[in-house]
Amino acid sequence: MAKLHLIKLSVGSDSVESLMRWQSSAQARGPDGQPRHITRMWPKRADEVLDGGSIYWVVQGLVQCRQRILRFDEVTGADGIRRCAFVLDPEIVRTTTAPKRPFQGWRYLQPSDAPADLAAHRQNEDSLPPALSAALADIGVI
Repeated sequence: MAKLHLIKLSVGSDSVESLMRWQSSAQARGPDGQPRHITRMWPKRADEVLDGGSIYWVVQGLVQCRQRILRFDEVTGADGIRRCAFVLDPEIVRTTTAPKRPFQGWRYLQPSDAPADLAAHRQNEDSLPPALSAALADIGVI
């Protein structure tokens, strides 16, 4: 079994820092205190994702960070509909930026297509403005 990742737009986030703020809120955490993302669709390739896979977050049109996926939990909303909760490692790891066009839902991401993690000494840097990051990524600087 090979490791597989997911990629998802971080709707409503304008920076990695805003994603971090959201995930530290009680609303974004489950009963166990872990951050989670709830979606309608359950990954058919869940075993591959759980073999060390991460969710890569697209923020303002750029892949900018990732989180390891710990497990998938079934949750039932107030409307009675069953959904899948991606239970995430609270650590958000910044990655090199890569432009990504908008898409619906989440998608699988092969490890060979995933942006590399930033070096440890760069993990606490503030995000560049999205337009500047996009321009630098377009010319291959970042």
